[in-house]
Amino acid sequence: QVQLVESGGGSVQAGGSLRLSCAVSGYTYTKYCMGWFRQAPGKEREGVALIEYDGTTKYADSVKDRFTISQDNTKNTLYLQMNSLKSEDTALYYCATDQGDFYGRCFFLVGRFHYWGQGTQVTVSS
Repeated sequence: QVQLVESGGGSVQAGGSLRLSCAVSGYTYTKYCMGWFRQAPGKEREGVALIEYDGTTKYADSVKDRFTISQDNTKNTLYLQMNSLKSEDTALYYCATDQGDFYGRCFFLVGRFHYWGQGTQVTVSS
């Protein structure tokens, strides 16, 4: 059974930083995808950052050069380092995982991820 547990959310002023963590257990995919998504009140869930099984990373344009996704395979933990936070980054952040496509590629498509954490709130005040 795949389980994901996020932590590290909180409140921060604009320009500040936070690091989110996601402890993952139970997945056995070789060509896996792991990612961070977020959902603000009244908005659809959107992709923030992805990491493929070979370490390839992808970022939404809105967070490029500010956020960094990484993983520690020895700890089965996914991270999201968020710098230069803006008020528009305020949202509930989720980590997710599933199998990549035949080539191991990942996509910012909510429907392609079947395993989700419970979410951690990030609030950025201006």
